[in-house]
Amino acid sequence: MDAQTITAEALPPLVLDANTRGRLKGQSLRSLSDNLNLQACMTCGACVNGCPATGTPGLGDLDVRKILRMLVLGLVDEAAATDFPWLCTGCGRCTLVCPMGLDIVPVMAELKHMRPRDKVPGILHKGVERVLRSGNNMEIAQSEYLATLLDVGNDLAEEECPGFYVPVDKKDADILFFPNSKEIYGDFEDMKWWWKVFYAARANWTVPSHNWEAVDWGLFSGNFEATATLARRKMDLMRELNVGRMIMPDCGGGSYGCRSGMKMCATSDPAERVDFIYIYDYLMEVITQGRIKLDKSVNVGRRFTWHDSCKHGRELEKHFGKAYYEEPRYIIGQCVDDFVDMIPNRVNNYCCGAGGGNWPMPFEAQSAYHGRLKYDQIRRTGADVVVVGCSNCRDQMMKRLPRFYKDYKYEVKYIWQLVAESLVLEPYVGEELARAEAEAEAQWARLGVTPEEVL
Repeated sequence: MDAQTITAEALPPLVLDANTRGRLKGQSLRSLSDNLNLQACMTCGACVNGCPATGTPGLGDLDVRKILRMLVLGLVDEAAATDFPWLCTGCGRCTLVCPMGLDIVPVMAELKHMRPRDKVPGILHKGVERVLRSGNNMEIAQSEYLATLLDVGNDLAEEECPGFYVPVDKKDADILFFPNSKEIYGDFEDMKWWWKVFYAARANWTVPSHNWEAVDWGLFSGNFEATATLARRKMDLMRELNVGRMIMPDCGGGSYGCRSGMKMCATSDPAERVDFIYIYDYLMEVITQGRIKLDKSVNVGRRFTWHDSCKHGRELEKHFGKAYYEEPRYIIGQCVDDFVDMIPNRVNNYCCGAGGGNWPMPFEAQSAYHGRLKYDQIRRTGADVVVVGCSNCRDQMMKRLPRFYKDYKYEVKYIWQLVAESLVLEPYVGEELARAEAEAEAQWARLGVTPEEVL
């Protein structure tokens, strides 16, 4: 068969790009049917078979194929009014298997965008409003944020990392790191794993004092303007503090949203670019450079498996040309001896069911139904521990799925948690310890935070 000739009359199957605000040349979705070439859809059902939402209780007979047909027939408002776009996890398996190359996930994002903001399910839009006002999803006051960093940092220094403190607004650092508001709010212990890695690697790092939120709920709610704003804030902080690289937020949605927002900003202004590094690249860097030492013996007697996150895998590869499949497996291999892959894995892996905002939205039973295949994958590995690289995936597999599927018990760990727990720590001593303690005292005095305020 001759290759298809692309002309004005024969458009390519895909011209909608989620990273250009979900539109083509400013047109709304209602006028995009021809431009999307949705008529190329053969209604073969491959997308339906690949979608974790197929058969979701409460959706009736709606599925991906029927939503696409509604759009072709001009029933755009009707499609946007359904729950289907919100129950879509954005995993990209539909696009992966589509024989015509239709990129369906951005279509669902546009349908979310069409929903009036007061009709967005659950707390997603409230979180977006809060982060735009205060710099974090939970509207945590700066004084409380700084006090938490001081208090939990002091705990880590007393427990096993003498001289540790959290650098805030440190100029000319090598790394800028963004916390997740749920950790600042209450999951305090979760912050210590990354801190231990930075401590062991003698990293020159910092966190910002404002606009520090890692998570992007604009991505989940179809708020493209918010996604661009949050990315621009991160880039502004990079320039303000003159930091070398930012670590992309760990959450698949946070990092994917940040990349999408950066692309939107660069489309308007090509100068809107900063250097960044993904969590896997950073962990690979400190391991291969010998900056940290790891001890596999602490994990003897347990079997480990890895969950390939959709937004760190096939969706990242689809829209940004790079997936992280081999890097996490290398990192885990430096920490454990007994590793087994889920089947299927890598680009074919199943979604955990939490993507697209399904973790915080009021669709718990539906999200658990999405995760049925993930639970079965975990069970079939015989693993004791599931290692993940995304906070939503971790919460879904650790907190939600075990309440719905109770026959198989397992632990869930972040990949940086596994690294932190496998570290051979070399504590600060002598001049290094004295210098760190002096830096910490000077910083907290500059920020006006004292230990007495957090007791």
